[in-house]
Amino acid sequence: MSKGTRIVLLGRQGSGKGTQCVRLSRHYVVPHISTGDMLRASVRENSALGRGVAEVIDSGRLVGDDLIVELVRERLGKADARRRGFLLDGFPRTVTQAEALDDIANESPLNAVIDLVVPREMVLERLSARRVCRDCGANYQAGPVVASPWICDTCGGDVVLRDDDTPESINRRLDLYETQTAPLIEYYGASGRLFPVNGVGSPDQVFERITTVIDSR
Repeated sequence: MSKGTRIVLLGRQGSGKGTQCVRLSRHYVVPHISTGDMLRASVRENSALGRGVAEVIDSGRLVGDDLIVELVRERLGKADARRRGFLLDGFPRTVTQAEALDDIANESPLNAVIDLVVPREMVLERLSARRVCRDCGANYQAGPVVASPWICDTCGGDVVLRDDDTPESINRRLDLYETQTAPLIEYYGASGRLFPVNGVGSPDQVFERITTVIDSR
């Protein structure tokens, strides 16, 4: 298992978690491992697995534990994660997944589990304004005036509203987070690995809070 920095970043969608993961990955020179990216890649491939995943994602439900655990196990076994460490984004989401991760990483336990805390009302506002690049997945926030077409600054792809960012789907995902993912707080808190971080503020302020916690570990 990896010998470098090993971090899990928890938080609701819309908490700013994705942006912070990219910065943290570059700062600590570790791979940013996003289960969402892995699942969306399978959807783009339009395989039988990808079509099944698409149906689950579009309905606002969570993909089953067995599939996610195997995807993560395979990814953490690759050379970059074994050598440098990793930053997990979107995993684990359930206690069952957390237990599986402890088994996978038993030789090199996690350094820290960061819980990025942002009020639900703010998350709803952010996700309603979120737009993503269809090609590279870069995230944007829509303002009062939205360009049409909206072109990605990074790769030139189309910036669009995600199909699962309707108010109904957002609320379903937040409800699922509360009922299925929130118990992770108790699981990691009981072992002294959980560190809540205030996610309200500028990206730089939040980044500094997170790195202060990680560096202390």
